[in-house]
Amino acid sequence: MTGPNKSFLMLNFSDIFNYTEYNYTDTYIIDVMTIACDPFTSSHTINIAVCILFVHIFLLAIPGNVIVGLVILSNLRFLSPSDIYLFHLVIADILLALTLPFSATSVITGWIFGDVMCKLVNLVREANFYTSILFLVCISVDRYMVIVRAMEVRRIKRMWCTWAVCVMVWLLGFLLSLPALYNEVESSKRIDVLICAEHYELEKADNWRIATRLMRHFLGFLLPLGIMLICYGVTVARLLRTRGFQRHKAMKVIAAVMVAFLLCWTPFNLSTMVDTLQRANLVNKDCAAQYSVSMAMFITQSLALLHCCVNPVVYAFVGQKFRTRFFHIIKKTRPLERGTPSRSTRSTSQTSEGASHFL
Repeated sequence: MTGPNKSFLMLNFSDIFNYTEYNYTDTYIIDVMTIACDPFTSSHTINIAVCILFVHIFLLAIPGNVIVGLVILSNLRFLSPSDIYLFHLVIADILLALTLPFSATSVITGWIFGDVMCKLVNLVREANFYTSILFLVCISVDRYMVIVRAMEVRRIKRMWCTWAVCVMVWLLGFLLSLPALYNEVESSKRIDVLICAEHYELEKADNWRIATRLMRHFLGFLLPLGIMLICYGVTVARLLRTRGFQRHKAMKVIAAVMVAFLLCWTPFNLSTMVDTLQRANLVNKDCAAQYSVSMAMFITQSLALLHCCVNPVVYAFVGQKFRTRFFHIIKKTRPLERGTPSRSTRSTSQTSEGASHFL
């Protein structure tokens, strides 16, 4: 094209390009909060070790707790409220142990049991967590009322109240564990397997998780722990001021049971509390911190599951009356070599046995 319009096609764009100069010497700071962190993934060797641990816990927990339950029920007519609470604690531990084969398998192969079992296993596990600590609270309150308050109630009325409390504890534990129904089977973002995990709406996931965690921390650990420490502190202080302290050796067994529970569950509760604080943006949540907390939760959860086989060991080594009654049951199951004991002998042995509780 020629003529006057030619100048419109030969524009000088140098002025425009001058505005697009870049200074490549600038330093850009990356916001670590916007980076997707690499999640914690346990190695295959660790998974095999955890699987073996779960199998051993299962093999110890089932027969151990069954024996404890039989020993408690061997003298059903003379059970104290604390004995009944311990019996229900045994039931909770057996239920938790029954979930271990599913956990052991899922560590190696992923979750292969479907949505229904995913919800059921987590429901049982959560219910065990709540009921275990609540029954320990019931024991601490019972010891406080008997020793400190010197409560004297008719035996029949006291037994009815005890069983009513047990029913309430199971109902409360079931209600508090209902968030476990949000668990579903989904593909893992870390490895190519199916996992059983909490599943909330993406926009509300953190809010729901924080809400359920706060309920777990407060109702399932901090509040019961505070009640137990107060009851046992006052009870022990009273026993130390009395001459009959030796008569309350049962406190050794109860204290050992509580300490075993705290040693198993406290690390997991502390690690989940830190994870909750990270999700609420109240503490440092960079990638290194998140990785460390995730690893701590994985390790301490395995330690927490160890609790279901600890109590029988505590009874065997600390509970003198438990050992006595256990050996008495073994002797009764053996064939009688010297004839049956006389009626007076049986009556005396039953009376002396009934005078001592399981604890």
